[in-house]
Amino acid sequence: MTIGERIAFYRRRRGLTQAVLAGLVGRSEDWLSKVERGEREIRRVDLLAEVAKALRVTLGDLLGQPILSEEAFQGDDVPAVRDALMSPRRLSRVLFSAPEDPPIIDLQPVVRAVEAGWADYQRGRIGRVVAALPGLIGTAQHLEDAAPGAGLDYEHGAWAASARTHHLASTTLSKLGEADLSWIAAERAMQAADHSDDPLVLASAARAGTHALLELGRFEDAVNLGKTASAWLRVQLDQGDPAALSLYGMLHLRTAVAAARKQDRSTATELLGVAARAAEQLGYDGNHWQTGFGPTNVELHRLSAALDLGDVTTVVEQGQVVQAESMPVERRVSHRIDVARALHMMARDDDALTTLLDAEREAPSLVRHHPAVRETVKTMARRAPVTGGRSSALLALAARCRAV
Repeated sequence: MTIGERIAFYRRRRGLTQAVLAGLVGRSEDWLSKVERGEREIRRVDLLAEVAKALRVTLGDLLGQPILSEEAFQGDDVPAVRDALMSPRRLSRVLFSAPEDPPIIDLQPVVRAVEAGWADYQRGRIGRVVAALPGLIGTAQHLEDAAPGAGLDYEHGAWAASARTHHLASTTLSKLGEADLSWIAAERAMQAADHSDDPLVLASAARAGTHALLELGRFEDAVNLGKTASAWLRVQLDQGDPAALSLYGMLHLRTAVAAARKQDRSTATELLGVAARAAEQLGYDGNHWQTGFGPTNVELHRLSAALDLGDVTTVVEQGQVVQAESMPVERRVSHRIDVARALHMMARDDDALTTLLDAEREAPSLVRHHPAVRETVKTMARRAPVTGGRSSALLALAARCRAV
């Protein structure tokens, strides 16, 4: 279903008339009728979040959850990730105590495996990350069980590895639109980071929290978390440290996006300014802690915030000329998706399709399973004229995205 059809479905399930639901979100009945019929799009994510709140459903319920259907040899491992995260053993360490002496495993191979997962994520290989996550999460849980009594250094390292694992899970799941699972993983990441006694681990895990809150439509909470984490990091570490500076700047970028999604232009501009100064101090496009932070990433986030604020022309004009070759594949492709969405909003569907196909060639799974891509392609396919307007390339992309 389209977003409008989902709104109509949940509205009827709640027993609300179009007039009542429209009134709850401060809109006219005619506006809602056009949205439900697919004649009008809801482009502002904050307004979509208001509709979801009025219907008492999640933002993800209205956006629709994608189906991860990778190549046959990889399979669909999101259910396995869910099983790993929702194991009853994680509910209580008292009720489900570990063996008295769980085996101590070498931390270094685990750390290397987690960092390999992060490398795959940044290369846009989402299917490979999802396939690896169940095993990584299981190992992280074993490390948590083995940490007590294994020596302080080992304990801190074990908790840090668990935090990084669950952060990877949260960020990956948020890309797939699995908002609730992403939140569970983010909470586990921050709990583990609390035990790691490492400010950088905790600041990094806070990024996972902002990702999950954004997917859940809890924009004010995302702003508060980002501001709190960045203020805490600032007093904890010397800002001359490139890693700390990168995390500090990246927290401001994620918080700026959250502010933009709740249509707080002044706060978004202020936060982007702080990030820009941090990037200037860093002086280059780095990738400390897989942040990809630097002047270029600030510009990409500025355009992402502009899209959420409705500055579509700015995104199209500046987004197509910005040089993003220094960025990780995931960041470059996410930017292209933003540009494609902006082109679509300007009814330049042919250009939007070309941009999406270029992005797909670089990171197929990232594009095909991105919730925003699926909605954009679905709308493009539905509004294209039946005769001569629906190109085979568009229909093929829609099929690959499971949008039709």
